[in-house]
Amino acid sequence: MVQATRPIASKAALVETEPVNPGDERFWPDPLAMPSLIDLNRYDQSHFDRGRPGWFVLLWWLVQGVAFTLSPHFANGFRSALLRRFGAEIGENVIIRPTARFTYPWKVAIGDNSWVGDDVVFYSFEQITLGNHCVVSQKSYLCTGSHDVEDPTFKLTTAPITIGNGAWVATDCFVAPGVTIGANAVVGARSSAFKDVPPGYICMGSPCKPVRARVIRDR
Repeated sequence: MVQATRPIASKAALVETEPVNPGDERFWPDPLAMPSLIDLNRYDQSHFDRGRPGWFVLLWWLVQGVAFTLSPHFANGFRSALLRRFGAEIGENVIIRPTARFTYPWKVAIGDNSWVGDDVVFYSFEQITLGNHCVVSQKSYLCTGSHDVEDPTFKLTTAPITIGNGAWVATDCFVAPGVTIGANAVVGARSSAFKDVPPGYICMGSPCKPVRARVIRDR
């Protein structure tokens, strides 16, 4: 990295110059004066495969914005049918609220008897898979896309998300790219899962950590 020098102040007066790292904010108290180490003009997403041509993506966004969103609250079968038409794998008896959002439904699979709540976002740049009897509660965000923070061109990175059978992602949670939620696990409300969640545990916090085993009472 190229180093520059500039005078720094001591209690008495200016002292000798010392090497300055352009990323060292001690020498740039004004964040708008500090030079950017990121060059977004060089951002290139050409390596990313959406899985469908552009016109198909736009058609889905139109259908989602009108028919999907305006469908009656009880019309879960209709919404499931729309998602299937656009390539999603949707099981039987699935409940999906009309305000749920799917970026690319052809990269989504939802098992039997699973529920997707209001305002849930499937940011499905990569595959998102829900098992059977899963619940993803309102306002949760399943995110399969991010960026390389060490790349000056802000390179797009993607990784799939898997949620095991019987798991519950409670309200307003964030699930990061590449995370697997184990079967019968619980991600507590407003938690952020950046690493895999072990099966059969109740996990909470940001970052999400196991709190105790999930004990299912005998019927």
